[in-house]
Amino acid sequence: TTTTTTTTTTTTLVASNSNSSTFLDNNHNMSTSTTTTSTKIISWKLLQEQNATTSNAIIDTLGSNPDFMKLAEYEGTLTVNRDKEDDDKLQVGIEYAQKKGVLDPEYVPEPYVKIDVLGKTPSQVAQLMLDQVNSNSSGSSSSSEEKEKEGSVIVLCGLSGTGKGTTVEVLKQTLTAQGKSPVTWSNGNVFRSVTLLATTWCQQQQQQQPQGKDGQPFDKDAALTPENLQTFMTMLSFGKHPSKGNWDIHIQGLGLEYWVSDIQNTVLKSPQVSSNIPTVAQVTQGEVVQFAAQAVKQMSAEQGVVVLLEGREQTVNYVRTPHRFTLMLSDDTLIGKRRAAQRLMAAALEHVNEEKGDDNDEQNVLGALEWALEKMVQDI
Repeated sequence: TTTTTTTTTTTTLVASNSNSSTFLDNNHNMSTSTTTTSTKIISWKLLQEQNATTSNAIIDTLGSNPDFMKLAEYEGTLTVNRDKEDDDKLQVGIEYAQKKGVLDPEYVPEPYVKIDVLGKTPSQVAQLMLDQVNSNSSGSSSSSEEKEKEGSVIVLCGLSGTGKGTTVEVLKQTLTAQGKSPVTWSNGNVFRSVTLLATTWCQQQQQQQPQGKDGQPFDKDAALTPENLQTFMTMLSFGKHPSKGNWDIHIQGLGLEYWVSDIQNTVLKSPQVSSNIPTVAQVTQGEVVQFAAQAVKQMSAEQGVVVLLEGREQTVNYVRTPHRFTLMLSDDTLIGKRRAAQRLMAAALEHVNEEKGDDNDEQNVLGALEWALEKMVQDI
């Protein structure tokens, strides 16, 4: 196979515009970063990998294609708008919790370090973060041996498409290789647990009424009173699973007793729970944030545990830690390009598998990508 490569260079200046934020490059300084784009044929093996290397290769190959640029612009706008919509809804919940007195409206988190991921691999981003964590810890009075044993919390935020999930996976691998015990945390299962309790309470109340029947609509006004929410939160605790030994959420109340890891793919994903999560989440942001902050504090107190907390700033702000990072892209068009490439590589892989099985070459892969691109652009 002959590969023809055409190289162009784009230079981007990274600068800080906030007193409480810092930009880091690979040398930990504000600097000029250079990215190289090329046109090349994507191999069948690379398509099968379905990772950041694959998506970057697709961007290199199709970046100047008008249809790809159209799809990327569409995906970028969709992603940014969705993030803003989610942030606005979340902020409403946070402000509601502050008015209730559940969250302190005067609370100020530690400052975030901004990392421009443009031109950097997830491994380079993860290393920048760990170097900064070590730098933050260097001022501690603990000995080097004690520091190795200490637990900690690393907070990671950023827009969709900046590589947060991939970076967390690299951090887990790196920390494990260093002898640490990385643990990830998500608020999702807390919301699901509260929703299970709220819907169960509602069902039990309806059954106690004359001619009460199962399957009646969820009565949010009756179920989600401040008093009920306070009671539901006392039915949740955090600790070690008795047989598995992992950190877990324990649900006990209203006749229910579960460890979340045992039901996260069954009971907690039932229609009863899934259909009512948005309603419950609107009024329980404060309670869930408090529960999460305490759970993270418990985990990080254990020797060698590093809690990796990925989420939106409004919620993770309430977890105390000096290790806070926001991933960003100085070239915001890459958000749409990455999302477009991710969609294309998944569709192309499925198409090639259906058409050719395992007997594939680079031209078949490129043809599948172009087929997928044409189909997606038609749907815009």
